[in-house]
Order: sequence, then C-alpha cells, then structure tokens
Amino acid sequence: MVHAESRRAPTSTRTAGLAGNSLTELFVMARASGAIDLAVGTPGYPSTSASLVDEATAAMRAGRNQYEHPAGDAELRRLIADMLGDGADPEREITVTAGATEALYIALLSTLDPGDEVVLFSPGYEQLAASAALVGARLRFVRLHGPEWRYDPAELAAAFNARTRAVLLNTPANPTGRVLSREEMEEIAALCERWDATVICDEVYRSFVFDGRAHVSATEIPAFTGRNVVIGSLSKSHAVSGWRLGFLRSDPVRTETFRRVHELTTNGTAAPLQAAAASAARSVDLDEVCRETSRRRDLAQEVFSGMGMKFAPVEGGIFLFADISPLTGGREDCRAFALALLERSGVLVAPGAPFFGDPAEGRDHVRIAFNRTVETLREAERRVTAGPRKST
Repeated sequence: MVHAESRRAPTSTRTAGLAGNSLTELFVMARASGAIDLAVGTPGYPSTSASLVDEATAAMRAGRNQYEHPAGDAELRRLIADMLGDGADPEREITVTAGATEALYIALLSTLDPGDEVVLFSPGYEQLAASAALVGARLRFVRLHGPEWRYDPAELAAAFNARTRAVLLNTPANPTGRVLSREEMEEIAALCERWDATVICDEVYRSFVFDGRAHVSATEIPAFTGRNVVIGSLSKSHAVSGWRLGFLRSDPVRTETFRRVHELTTNGTAAPLQAAAASAARSVDLDEVCRETSRRRDLAQEVFSGMGMKFAPVEGGIFLFADISPLTGGREDCRAFALALLERSGVLVAPGAPFFGDPAEGRDHVRIAFNRTVETLREAERRVTAGPRKST
C-alpha cells in the first residue's frame, strides 16, 4: 500500500514549472467587456482571402478529408520552397507542420538532449523559452538593450560554451520589432560555427519588414550551412492562424529526423486546408500586405506615442513594444497598467514582463499588436484619448 505522503506527483517534473498563457485572464476579461484586443497577434488585417476559403470548401467537397502524406501536401511544399526562394528541395528539406508551434517543438526535441544549453535573447517570444525548457534544455539568456533592443557582442559571446547545442532566433522579432541585420546574423553564425551549435530561426514574420529593409534568413549565411533550421508559417501573412499551417526547412539529414518526430506528434495537419493553400496562397499579394501593415504600424506608433509611451521605430513584425514608464512613473507595473487601461478605455494590451528571462526587467513594457483594420486602430485611438468609459 502506498502512503499518501509518499505518492508520486501525478505529472512529470518537466511540466512542473510550466506557466499558463500570460494573456488568458486578460483575454477573457476583454471578451466579456467588449474591449478592443490589441494584445494577441491574431490577424485583423489582412483578412482571409476568399479564394483560400473557396478552395478549402472545394477540397472538402472533392473528398480531401483523410490523411495527407505526413511530410505535407507536395504542392504546398513546392509553394513554400518558392516563397522562401533559397533553393530548398521540397521533397527532402521542407516539412509541413501543425503551425509554427509544432515546428518549434519538433526542432527542439530533435536537436536538444536534456541538460544541453540553448542561447536565446531577452526580451523574446515567451514560447521559445517555454518550449526549450519543456524538452529539458538549460536556458542562457542574452539581454537585448532597449530602446532599440540590440545585444552586446561581448555578452553574446560569453553565453556560448562547450555545452551550447543551439541558439534560438526570431527575426523579425516578437515582441520587439527588431530585424536582425546581415552583420548580426554573421556574428551569431561565427559563434555557432566555433561552438558547433545549431541555429533554430523563427522567421514567421518574414513577410513584414518595413522601410526598405531586407529580411535576412539563416539560410543566406554561409557559416550557418549545415547547421540551420528555419521555422515559418502562413498564419499571419495569409490570415489563416486557425488552419495551423507551419513548416520546417532544413538539410535532408535533419529533415529526416524531423519527419519521424512529426509522425509521432501530429502525423500531419488538415489535408483540405493544405490543398487550399497550395492552390490559392499565391493569390495573396504579400508585398501589398507588407505595405498596408506598415501603414498600420505608423498609425499605432502615432496613437501610442501620443499617449506618452516611448519606443524605437518598429523595423518588422506586427508588434509595438512600448515603455510605459513616462505614463506610470514606475508606480505600477505592466500588468496593473494593462488592467487599468482595459477598465478605463476598453483597450487590451499585453503586459511585457512574460517576454523577459527575468520578468522584473519587463515591468515597464507592454506589447501592442497593430495587424488590425485601420478602423479598429482608430477606434482604439478614440477610446484611449476619450477618458474613462461610462458603465453600461
């Protein structure tokens, strides 16, 4: 008989430290109050292409309702290869996944053993750190220095050692809006080459690069050759986040392993939606999407700088990462500020603390999604400048 005090925990030790989604409570409150949600990245712009919806319906009616090849629809893999434009072999180097989230987890699970160290930037997308921790990696955070969110080369170099197995990048970056330059990518690649580390580069926002800048993919850097993994998605660029269409792009050896792990996790994503994307995704003008998103970035920067927030101009992505200390004087942290703004104006923004390796460093920051309609952003402007809401 097992005594109650000696029973094992019902869940694994690797899950013990997992935090819930930092936005869940606020999101529920926002929904209940009819607030404008500028916290999550679900696209309000662009709208989902009618041709994508039509093709999905046609695919289902035509019987594309059973399993697809685990590696992904062949035509969709060819389309992704064309979108990347780096000469990827769709047969041996691209795998369609259930969103970029599964792609990230597969890449980490296939690359890291428990106890391996992974280098990543802070602030950064919280899912990167959480997923690396879930597979048993040790996290080595490198601080990005605001307001432009650049790393110190000496601090970056000091994070690498013989236990470093991978570096996790995200460019354009969530939440900071930074786009890593070619020089920065080459500097990181040299460290990976020196320490025999793999780069896992989340390039989900590659379609959103502003002001004449160019997105520099990990596949373009010679020193990353044979040691790079690129993660991508159609979720934001094509406004199909609910379709869960992500992908992995890597060399054939890694891809073979990725596909085995993929088969043991999801075994694939929805067949008719893959077929629809293969048929109609090219109809989306990504250059136009980028131009229009840039306009929305400009509007968001105008609105929230007008409130008194401070931030560097957003270089890419879909988020504004703002310093709220000019508004709070340090008297309230980001969560209290977000709650007060929600109550006062009916506008929801994301507290910045969860994006930092040390949450205390993010107490004065919030993240604001601007991939919304112009009308939504104008309504947010009206609300934040109109004073407290009247109760209904």
